[in-house]
Amino acid sequence: MFRTFLSLILIGLLMLGVNAAPVAAQNNTDAQTVEKVRLKVAKVGLGDKARVTVRMKDGRKIKGFVTQAGASDFTVRDRKTTDPTLIPYSDVSKVEDNRGHSTLRNVLIGVGVGVGAFLVLLAVAFARYAD
Repeated sequence: MFRTFLSLILIGLLMLGVNAAPVAAQNNTDAQTVEKVRLKVAKVGLGDKARVTVRMKDGRKIKGFVTQAGASDFTVRDRKTTDPTLIPYSDVSKVEDNRGHSTLRNVLIGVGVGVGAFLVLLAVAFARYAD
């Protein structure tokens, strides 16, 4: 009787130990996600040039400018309504940088397209007059 009782207690303790590991791993992952979000917000910076799209864990998306960043949360001001939203780092699943293309990059893309079109026209002209 005592051995059966002791065996059941040990089996129960082993089962509790097996279930505790995934919970501990999940807390570690949450801490890593919070740290990644904090670093991304710090990289984007503050002000009108710090445009972001914040994807929340509940599925919402918030677009705007990062106006303030603290140790546990940051503030995003909506682009259209200019309403501030205080967002805890723990509620965020992803932060996307929305700076868009730089002016230099747009100019280089335009020049590349223009040169490519000119070379195609030049090749067609030479092929037509070569015959």
